[in-house]
Amino acid sequence: MKTLFLTALLSWCFWDVKAQNLTKMETLQKEDSLVISETLKNRYFKGIYEGDVNTLKSVYYPGTLLFGDVKGQPYQKTLAEYLDGVAHRQSPKDSGKPYKGEILSVKVVNSIAIAEVRVTMYDFIYHEFLSFHRMDGKWLLVNKMISDTAN
Repeated sequence: MKTLFLTALLSWCFWDVKAQNLTKMETLQKEDSLVISETLKNRYFKGIYEGDVNTLKSVYYPGTLLFGDVKGQPYQKTLAEYLDGVAHRQSPKDSGKPYKGEILSVKVVNSIAIAEVRVTMYDFIYHEFLSFHRMDGKWLLVNKMISDTAN
């Protein structure tokens, strides 16, 4: 009887600790997801819309690579090439054409995350998968995958 009682007590304690850790992890994931969402809204989408290279630089890890397809053609750029393109094009804001940035989902696991977003600008509708990594307490975009789905 003592053994049964002791086993039940230990099982309950283990379950309680596991539940507390799960709740703490879920809370941290929600907080990190919110931070990434705010980064996307306040810096990523804003930087693209305004053509503000400095704002965009604050979101990206310096070695970020960008891959995908645009109008059915392969797309591959370094961060420097991408930012140079942004600096030398008319911004969506100045173009007068519709622009919209939407967050479709954000998933966080410890120090990594992926955001799925849609960016509508000019004559493009970009479906993007953005990989983030938390470094020195800051979430940075480390890889960008895009596909133009306007067709």
